[in-house]
Amino acid sequence: MDFVIVVVVLALIQFIAFGILVGHARSKYNVAAPASSGDPIFERYNRVHLNTLEQLVCFLPAIFIYSHVGNANIAAGLGVVYLIGRLVYLRSYIADPASRGIGFALTGLPTLFMLLASLIIVIGNLVTG
Repeated sequence: MDFVIVVVVLALIQFIAFGILVGHARSKYNVAAPASSGDPIFERYNRVHLNTLEQLVCFLPAIFIYSHVGNANIAAGLGVVYLIGRLVYLRSYIADPASRGIGFALTGLPTLFMLLASLIIVIGNLVTG
């Protein structure tokens, strides 16, 4: 479980770092608060940050649930894939939003696996009671 906690803390730090990047982009591209649009590059940084928040809503419960009912080491490994996926998503989305697919897959698939595996495990436990 300790590895899972390390991954979760890194995911939250990554989210904060993406927010800092939005702040830097806001300054660099002269997008004064509270505006959330302006320069297209700023908007890309902002969108990556918001999408990461959207992903965290599913990722965090998924990793904790699967580490509890499934396998904590596998959950941690999938969490590392998620973290790498978020970095790939950031780099590709900033360069060209159309190229974000690999980063999105590396983020979404581990989360989806953990959610579905958890559901299957728990339903199996209920059936075999």
